Amino acid sequence: MTSRIAGRPRTKPAEERRGDLMLVAERLFLDKGVEHTTIEEITQGATVSKGAFYLHFSSKADVIEALRTRFVQKLLNGIVEEVGKQDTGDWNGKLTAWAKACAVGYMNAARLHNLVFAAAPPPSREGLTSNILIDNLQQLLAAGSREGAWSLKEPAFTAIFLFNALHGIVNQSGIGDDGVERTKLLRNIEDSVLRLVR
Repeated sequence: MTSRIAGRPRTKPAEERRGDLMLVAERLFLDKGVEHTTIEEITQGATVSKGAFYLHFSSKADVIEALRTRFVQKLLNGIVEEVGKQDTGDWNGKLTAWAKACAVGYMNAARLHNLVFAAAPPPSREGLTSNILIDNLQQLLAAGSREGAWSLKEPAFTAIFLFNALHGIVNQSGIGDDGVERTKLLRNIEDSVLRLVR
């Protein structure tokens, strides 16, 4: 007779275990820094063996890359949700919703963004010209152009330009911490984005 509850798995599913490792690693990296965090601390926090860690990640750098990917996907999900709330033909509304949701997503997770992109920078700068956020923005700009909302010769160029300008604005230390200043910043972003496509 076993003490295990019938129908209940003995161990967590692989994706759940990977998520636990990432959650613990993120907390430790933010609290202590990547260099001062050991793999043993991550595995203890997630209550798994070192062997289990290496089933999911090859190193702390691999964990950072996974955190980076998850950060960008979560940001994109928030953007898509906000854009989806706009009326079908309201292209200016969709574009400003995109920009504001992107800015808010960065500001709300500034410490994590700094960790995964600045404290442990990616091996190349390709993300500033090619990533899922820029791709999504390019699709939005191209669709708005096709519908006559604005006339852009190169939606890809505009998407890269806009993404990097927005990224530069919200990446400033302390930006948007105060509610009044954040509202003003988002209004300025909205105005600037619309001027860019007119």
